[in-house]
Amino acid sequence: MAKTSPEIALDSFDLAILKILQRDNATPQRTIGDAVNLSAPAVQRRIKRMEEAGVIAGNCAIVDPAKVGQPITIFVEVEVVSETAELIDAAKAEFSGTPEVQQCYYVTGEADFILVIVVATMADYEALTRRLFFGNNNVKKFRTFVAMDRVKVGLTVPLEAAVSTR
Repeated sequence: MAKTSPEIALDSFDLAILKILQRDNATPQRTIGDAVNLSAPAVQRRIKRMEEAGVIAGNCAIVDPAKVGQPITIFVEVEVVSETAELIDAAKAEFSGTPEVQQCYYVTGEADFILVIVVATMADYEALTRRLFFGNNNVKKFRTFVAMDRVKVGLTVPLEAAVSTR
């Protein structure tokens, strides 16, 4: 999760740095500096500032689930019975604390949550549904969509729009 800090103004150098880091966050700061016409220490300061402000929410390796025995990606719409703050917070905590849940969104519309889940087998998914949905008195219903192919996967944020709004 992003840190809660005051919003910072991003300039064209920051956006150029972010664009490079989104492609490969292991890019050496000297290489980034050469690409954006800044010194490596200036790049380091900017990255640190963006991390402290929560613009850069984290750094991680992107793992192909199929290569580590989790080849099935499933999208699940979850509708809850009651949307009291306490029950929604409990659902958020349960979904967030489940390792198979890769992403969880609290949404508007007919569904209350959209989950992205990765599992090794459909039997694993069935066991997960028993634990997360059938065993939860606040889950009214859920719909499952199994991905047939991972066409595009990522968390890259388009930065061109950020440039045009500044």
